[in-house]
Amino acid sequence: MSDAMLRLTGVEKIYNRGLTSEVRVLSGVDLSLARGEMVALVAPSGAGKSTLLHIAGLLDTPDAGRVEIGAEDMTGLNDRRRTAVRRQEVGFVYQFHHLLPEFSALENIVLPQLANGVARRDAEARAQALLEEVGVGPRAGHRPSAMSGGEQQRVAFCRALANSPRVLLADEPTGNLDPATSDQVFAALTGLVRGTGLSALIATHNLDLAARMDRILRLDQGRVVPG
Repeated sequence: MSDAMLRLTGVEKIYNRGLTSEVRVLSGVDLSLARGEMVALVAPSGAGKSTLLHIAGLLDTPDAGRVEIGAEDMTGLNDRRRTAVRRQEVGFVYQFHHLLPEFSALENIVLPQLANGVARRDAEARAQALLEEVGVGPRAGHRPSAMSGGEQQRVAFCRALANSPRVLLADEPTGNLDPATSDQVFAALTGLVRGTGLSALIATHNLDLAARMDRILRLDQGRVVPG
């Protein structure tokens, strides 16, 4: 599709075990994510979801194939350029929030903006606005240990979107939450995605949540197929 924000073409990944054994995790993955599209990626544990997300987000490199964000081919970039693109264009959310425990919710969202050259006053204003949008604005000054699991994960969503990326990648973002909290957190994530118009690829075991997205893709035998 011409408006693809994320495109993987023929992506392969092989892990070597010992001198003679190898495991082919991804076998020619083709995937395209349109601007503003929210797509679920469903697969059992060990099928390669995390590997695919890491390659799509430039945290890992494929053994073959191409990764494009926007119209730019990322495959041959050096480490410095990959890091810069990842910081500016890609947001990550994981099953566990990975917030920095010594900093407040607001500070956790401010820090990646400062690393990207944003002035502190502007970074704090954006962080507060994001927190308000997901319903935890009053908790801005609290450290993660003083927040519930659902609140912490919503802060993690805000942190992932702090630098206004074009692509959001999430690996089981509600997998550590009870069903009621999971629904609330997913609603907050959906609101952020729809409000910003970014493209999101969300790996999940939760078929109910997957059904609320624009499309479902399934990772099967190292390939991505319609769900």
